[in-house]
Amino acid sequence: MRLLLDPFAVPFMRRALAEALLLGVLGGAVGVAVVLRRLAFYGEVLSHTVFPGVVLAAILGWPLPLGALVFALLTAALVAPLGASRRVGADASLAIVMTAMFAVGVALVSLRSTFATDLTLLLFGRLLAVGAGEVLLTAAVGAAVLVTLGLLSKELVLRAFDPGGAAALGYRTVALDLVLNLCVALVVVVALEAVGTMLVLAFLVIPAVAARLVTERIATMTLVACALGALGGWLGLAASFQASVRYGLRVGSAAAVVAVLVACFLACLALAPVLRRVRARAAGGARAAAAGRAA
Repeated sequence: MRLLLDPFAVPFMRRALAEALLLGVLGGAVGVAVVLRRLAFYGEVLSHTVFPGVVLAAILGWPLPLGALVFALLTAALVAPLGASRRVGADASLAIVMTAMFAVGVALVSLRSTFATDLTLLLFGRLLAVGAGEVLLTAAVGAAVLVTLGLLSKELVLRAFDPGGAAALGYRTVALDLVLNLCVALVVVVALEAVGTMLVLAFLVIPAVAARLVTERIATMTLVACALGALGGWLGLAASFQASVRYGLRVGSAAAVVAVLVACFLACLALAPVLRRVRARAAGGARAAAAGRAA
């Protein structure tokens, strides 16, 4: 346990741990809705569409997350109505918005003779450099997103499994899509400085997919995904710290977190057949017991 606890005696490691735990829980909760809606590609799209916002913020001297937020919200507002059109479709709308936004970013970069902003922050983040302000911002955004998902959980699940039925019951499916898109956009933006847009997709997809392998209940799936996301953040940070201090290996903290998440996914993948057999036997035993009582 000392190997897992000693790294967080340092203040900057405690801040990084708090950020990783928050992102793990937040990514796990939002990721379940994303995986159920088969919107994993949407997170990848956001990693490209926030690019012009970051470039514009650098040109104007604004904080990079502010520019990313503006274009992330714009992406969410464009994708929802375009994806609802039968003539366009969800996948085509994502491709159109992604290429258009990324082209705008490239055009903005080409307007300047030099572009000194460190874009590695955008791509890979700096988890060990997060401050107390970033942690508080992540906590505030995470609370708002989790409350929103909790209030709309039944509607979002119905929209995921039976969109026609949701529309027939009077739910505005475009509005539900917009809310989910906004939640994903907010997660990407708050994770920008910590893990970067290239790795935030791992927080959104891997814990949720791993949880879906071991359980079929939505509530249990959400809890398992949040637990796996938080566990990946803790173990990944501890592993990167120990590798750097004990062995002199410069292992990126965010990359180590993602590596642990992938290991958790592989473990769930190996465990899934065993759990399915256990559930099948339990179901068979319950049916036999019910038949015996009926007789």
